[in-house]
Amino acid sequence: MVAPGAHGLRRAGPGEDFWQYRPASQGDSARLIDWRRSARSDAEFVRDRESQTAQAVGLWISAGQGMGYAGASDRPSKRDRAHLLALALAMVLLRGGEKVGLLGQPARAGRVQADRLAERIAAITARDGDGDAPAPDQLRPNQRLVILSDFLDDPAWVDALLARAAGMGVTGVLMQVLDPDEETFPYAGAVLFRSLSGVIRHDSRDAGGLRDAYLARLADRRDWLRRRATGAGWHFGHHTTDHPPAVALSWLYQVLAG
Repeated sequence: MVAPGAHGLRRAGPGEDFWQYRPASQGDSARLIDWRRSARSDAEFVRDRESQTAQAVGLWISAGQGMGYAGASDRPSKRDRAHLLALALAMVLLRGGEKVGLLGQPARAGRVQADRLAERIAAITARDGDGDAPAPDQLRPNQRLVILSDFLDDPAWVDALLARAAGMGVTGVLMQVLDPDEETFPYAGAVLFRSLSGVIRHDSRDAGGLRDAYLARLADRRDWLRRRATGAGWHFGHHTTDHPPAVALSWLYQVLAG
C-alpha cells in the first residue's frame, strides 16, 4: 500500500527518502557525511534526502435528501456511510501528515484537526432538495478533492466543477455511494416510488417492468461519470452500503497517493 502523507518534490531537502549522494562541500557539518559511502573513495559524500511537502485534501459530502435513503433497517443510509468514509479517510490522511479539511474550510494537519473534522462532519444537515452540489468557487489551487455523493440528481454540476478544477491544478476522486436496492432494483408489482423530499413521485403498477430501463440508465450514468473523471485526470469509484467500508477506504487511500 502506498502511504499518502508527505509527497516528494524531486529535489534535495528535509524528508525521509533518499535522494542522491553528492560530494561534501564547505559548510556541511560532520553529521551530514555518509561515512560508509565516503569510505569507498578518497572524497567525502553527503546523503541528501528528498524534500517533501504535506498535501492539502478537501472533502465534500452531499447533503441532499436522497443521501438519507436506506433500503433496509439493517443497513446504514448512504449519508451515514459517506460520513464514515470521509471521517475514516481524514484520520488516515492526518496520521500521514496531510492537511485535511471540508471543502470551503481551511485544511489543517494534526490531532486537533481530527477532532474538529469529526464535529463538523457530524453537524452536516440535510438540504431541502433531493440533490446537492459543491460550489466551484470553494476550490483552492493544487489541492486534492474527494467528492462523496450518490450522483443520482442532475449531474451538470460535475462538468462545471471539473472544468474549474482543471484550470486550478485540482485533482481528486468522485466516489458514488449507493444502497444495494439502487444497484439491483429488486421491486415488482405495484410500487409507489417517492423521493425523500417528496418532490418526485411515480406510481407504478408493474415495477418489475421498469428494471431493465432503470439498470441501463444507472450504467449510463456511471459510465458518464467515469469518462468525465478520467478526462479531467480524476478517479471515479463506487461503493454499495452492504459492502465493507474498509474496501472503499483502502481504494480512496491509494488513489490519493497515486
